[in-house]
Amino acid sequence: MNAATDTLPEAPRKAPPHKTQRFRWLLQREFWEHKGGFFWAPLVAGGISLLLSLMVIVIATVAARKHIADDVDITLNSGERFQINGLDLGMLTSKLGQEELRQLGDGLDLTLIMASSWPFIVLAFVLFFYCLGALYDERKDRSVLFWKSLPLSDRDTVLSKVATATLVAPLLATLAAIATMFGFLILISAVVALHGGNPYTLLWGPSSPLLLAGQYVAAIPVYALWALPTVGWLMLCSAWARTKPFLWAVMIPVFAGIFVAWFEVMGVFGLDTWWFFKNIVLRMLTSVFPLTWMDLEYLQHVDMDGPGAARNLMNPIGVYRNLAQANLWIGVVAGAAMIFAAIRLRRWRDEG
Repeated sequence: MNAATDTLPEAPRKAPPHKTQRFRWLLQREFWEHKGGFFWAPLVAGGISLLLSLMVIVIATVAARKHIADDVDITLNSGERFQINGLDLGMLTSKLGQEELRQLGDGLDLTLIMASSWPFIVLAFVLFFYCLGALYDERKDRSVLFWKSLPLSDRDTVLSKVATATLVAPLLATLAAIATMFGFLILISAVVALHGGNPYTLLWGPSSPLLLAGQYVAAIPVYALWALPTVGWLMLCSAWARTKPFLWAVMIPVFAGIFVAWFEVMGVFGLDTWWFFKNIVLRMLTSVFPLTWMDLEYLQHVDMDGPGAARNLMNPIGVYRNLAQANLWIGVVAGAAMIFAAIRLRRWRDEG
């Protein structure tokens, strides 16, 4: 019997998962644990935006039918005058020239940006509180002991949370914003069609939804780099604070700014107090909010008077010009240093 047992072939050993596979599992874990904030919250925000837009359109249509006379005089920029009956948009479409359509397209692009901004606003608040509780909550509910029992390093765990905050969540919010933008365009297309207009000529042709969608996606890497100071600071507070991480995260930068302003510390370096608030306090607390990298220097390079002003605002050339700014890379270095500190703190920090 022993001889027969000795001759049995040895079961093959299963190779341990690769590091990239483990990191992908960590990303999936973050997504499933926070699916409500990363996936559903931007979609719900976009849906609310569309619902409110529908309500405004219905109210405006009813009010227009009550107050508009049977025949309405329309005057174009060229000085040509004509009449339309009621809300007949077909006649209006046929009379619009290239310049009027271009101006209409600029207005539509700006409207599409505003309609699709709701998921991004929700994203900022979701990320702020996600980073603030990323390492604190697991110590509070003692789940950190379970995760530390697995063959997962503190470095990979924290970096997976950083990647989720800077890449995964913004990508999901961007997709929700794009869906909201096209949903809004379909909504007003239905209204135009119901009133005798051609949606392609009046809406889809002059506007640039595909271009705006591409600009949204192209801006994600710049957003990820810009958000690192806030992500790093909030995760550092999340790893360090034993209680009330929100108060620590907010009050330390704010009181530092008050101290600097009170004693005029920046005057020693030939700088004003606003420089400290802008580059230290606000960068630590608000960098996760989209478009915060659009300062006055950035807006000076945007042609807001020419054609396509709304498209120029998110032009990838202008967006990626931020990569040449020293303040962006200083923030990246500062954020990376705080993330490294959060990794070190997670190795020994525990609720006693």
